[in-house]
Formats: sequence, C-alpha cells, structure tokens
Amino acid sequence: MSTKRLFTGTLLVLASLVLAACMLLPGKFGSDLTLHRDGTFSFTYKGEIFLLPLSKLAQDKPAGTGEKKPFTPSPCRDEGSQASRPCTKAEVDAQRAAWDVAQPGASQRDAENERMAKAWLGGLDPSDPKAADAFAERLSRQAGWKSVINRGDGRFEVEYAANGRLDHDFSFPMIERMPAVVPFVTMIRRADGSVRIDAPAFASSASASPLMAMLAEVAKDKAKGGTSPLPQIDGTFTLRTDGAILANNTDEGARPDPAGQRLDWKIDVRTAAMPTALIRLDR
Repeated sequence: MSTKRLFTGTLLVLASLVLAACMLLPGKFGSDLTLHRDGTFSFTYKGEIFLLPLSKLAQDKPAGTGEKKPFTPSPCRDEGSQASRPCTKAEVDAQRAAWDVAQPGASQRDAENERMAKAWLGGLDPSDPKAADAFAERLSRQAGWKSVINRGDGRFEVEYAANGRLDHDFSFPMIERMPAVVPFVTMIRRADGSVRIDAPAFASSASASPLMAMLAEVAKDKAKGGTSPLPQIDGTFTLRTDGAILANNTDEGARPDPAGQRLDWKIDVRTAAMPTALIRLDR
C-alpha cells in the first residue's frame, strides 16, 4: 500500500476529530489594516467566514451500514516499483482503524466526537439546527462585529471593524468561549519597536497548516470527483503604513499610498504562503 493511500486511510480515522475542532475559515472577503508608526491602527474584515463544524462536511459520516464484516487488509506496494510486499504492522493497524470507523459499531465513537465538538464550540451543539443562529448571536454581542448574517451550511456574512493603539498583541478573530480558532490576522510587537504581521488563515487550505492539509485530504475523499465541500478562499488583504517596511512577501512590494506605503496580497486557492510583513514603528 502506498504512503498516500495509508495517509488517506488514517485521515478517515481522524476526520471527525479534525472537524470537531473549532475551525473557522475565510471565504470571499476583503480585509484592510492601517498601522501608523505611533502605534495606532485600524482593521476591517468584510465578507464570508465558514464555521466547519456546522457544515455538511462535518455532518457527513463515513460510509458503512449494515452487518459488520470481517476485516481484511489491503495489499501493500512499494512506492517506486509498485511491487507487492508484506504490510508492516503500522500499515495494517492504520487500515484496521480506518475500517473500524466505517462500521456500524462506531456510534459510540461518534457520540464522543459530538461531545468534543460541543466543548470546542463553547457549548454549541453542531447537530442542533439552531446552533448557527446562536453562533451569529454570540458574535453580534462582541465589540467590533458590525453585522453577522447566517447563510446556512456553516457560512456567515460578516462585517468587522476595530481600532486602537497597539500597546499589546492583536489577533482576529477572537471568539468568546472558542479558543481553537486559527487566526486570520495577527500583530505581534517586538522589543525593538517592530511589529510582525501574519495572516495564517489567508492561505490555501492545504498549505496553511498540517491540520488543514489533513482536512483537505478528507474533503477530497468526500468529494469523490465532484466539487470540494471545503470553502474556496478568495479575497484581498491590504496593509497601509507610514512605518518602515522591513520585510514582506508581496509579489509587487510596497507602493505609494496617502497613508505612506501599502502592501497588497491577492489570496485564492493557489496562495501557498500566508501574507507576512515586518514594520518598524516609533519606539
């Protein structure tokens, strides 16, 4: 069995656990950050966000109904020659674990995963039809969320705006009772007066993190040749500053702007690296 096949089988075991985590992803969006050298800033995000535990991708269960059949391992093959060879114990164990998940006896495991999902979602039950509305209401209570509209299947149209002075680190989004959100944008102050800006979620799903790579493989398996059930990222991120731009990974570099200079990132499914920049402020 190839490494890819073994990896995919293992993913089926982890799929429900991955989706139980509070995974919030961007869809179509526009985001702007203005950072002044005196430390004041303003940030906006307008567009879609997807809460995957409330989507059909999370609700779909691995196929497997009816009478439980005996486990039979699949043949294993060398990566290069594809010649048959004896399976290792690890390969057989991975196949057996994937097979177990697909059996009717997995109901107890499903119940445990649902319990974990509620814990990650701050008490929201992903199987409750009212969970999405409750999530939208929770966000609307937090400062900065100007508009939150539930569009179904885990998709929300939102508008967020915040401003202040960067005398502490900043991360968006921060959601009440949901600690496991991958940050869309972070600003981290350094002791030398510079600020590191990263946008971890503004990258293609498969390259954003190992966890997202696993999720992409699960989605690919569930799509079975059709459209991927994962949200498709499509947006822009713009940084304006009158501070000194020490580093960035834009394609075109800094351009003049009334605020000083600007950096622009176009983000889609081909974006492999998250946007990042290092800005020096007045100390």
